[in-house]
Amino acid sequence: MDKSDRVLARVSRGELERRWKLVRDRMHERGIEGLIFQANGDSILGGPVRWITGFPVGAYMQVVLFPADDLMTVIQHGGIGERRRFRGDEDDHPGVGEAISTATFYSAPFTHDYEARIVLDEVRRRGWRRIGLVRAGQWPHGFASCLTEGLAGHAELVDESEFIERCKAIKSPEEREILRQTCAMQDEVFARVIRQIRPGMRDVEVSSLARHEGNRIGSDGEGVLLVASARIGEPAVHGPHHFQGRIIQPGDTLNILIENNSDQGYYAEISRNVVFGKAPTELIDGLEIAKAAQANTLRMLKPGASCAAIYAAHIEYLKARHQPPELRLYCHGQGYDLVERPLVRHDETMTLERDMFLACHPPYISSSAVAVLCDNYFIEADGAGECAHKTPKQIFEL
Repeated sequence: MDKSDRVLARVSRGELERRWKLVRDRMHERGIEGLIFQANGDSILGGPVRWITGFPVGAYMQVVLFPADDLMTVIQHGGIGERRRFRGDEDDHPGVGEAISTATFYSAPFTHDYEARIVLDEVRRRGWRRIGLVRAGQWPHGFASCLTEGLAGHAELVDESEFIERCKAIKSPEEREILRQTCAMQDEVFARVIRQIRPGMRDVEVSSLARHEGNRIGSDGEGVLLVASARIGEPAVHGPHHFQGRIIQPGDTLNILIENNSDQGYYAEISRNVVFGKAPTELIDGLEIAKAAQANTLRMLKPGASCAAIYAAHIEYLKARHQPPELRLYCHGQGYDLVERPLVRHDETMTLERDMFLACHPPYISSSAVAVLCDNYFIEADGAGECAHKTPKQIFEL
């Protein structure tokens, strides 16, 4: 499975054209002349930009102007004032007519409106009067305020976020196959990791090993890989990377989370417990509780189901079994975003639909043990399909 001489992988041109048609049909229906996408350089949550362009967000802000009847304009990091023209059929910029560069840095506040000024110039030049915004609520203040103030009285702004998020959430056949491959890659990463880890390693060495093996066999290198170890009788709780300095001892339990992306940029996630010795009774029992909670949620993941109602039922399920309420996000969509809608919790308005792809990871947590179980599932016509991961749902005793 090792890859050499790798080039940037992306979905097919046909898949991109499917997306562009979906969006342009919507724009023509609503009289929208252009859409504005923006990503803050957050590669794990910049999904809409990659969804519309097919290429990664990168480390800096990226803005996309998507016209109803023309090629895209991309504003990206580079030399100030640099412009490059494209035909729209190039491999590295599919569907793009022009790339405009500027240099914004969060560490240099005076650059906060550089991209917005370029957008204003382009919008005025094109004479757009009705513009759709995507995830504008998450835009940086400097970019958003400059743009909205500059367009006040000149153009009507409409929020198209909900439409784009729904389009992203429903996976095409090509996307479903990529996501299956992503889960298979993560299964292989986990298998390689547990063959190599041993007492004496630090938690961060294990998570670094997981990242390395993922990069070797098909990951784009982005995502979250966390390892937490603890002595028997203490909970192995994940923390930030700088808390992963503990040295693993014989008899310890490990909580391993692999949430990296594929080389096409799609995310999935798997988590399992490992013990260097025999698993303690509480961890074994805790895993059964987590498996039952996962199965209970999976029974409710059906087309048309309300996420808020599923979450309320999950809380009642935990309460009836004397478990604490789930306050963290325990079930959610994935794709180009590491956390993608729909979110199974009280404030989600999007209902489930066929071909959505969800992670489900209700944990068992006590003062002395953490049992984890995280897997991905597609929503099929009659409910959640088979688990997309093939790694057994068990505690691995090494």
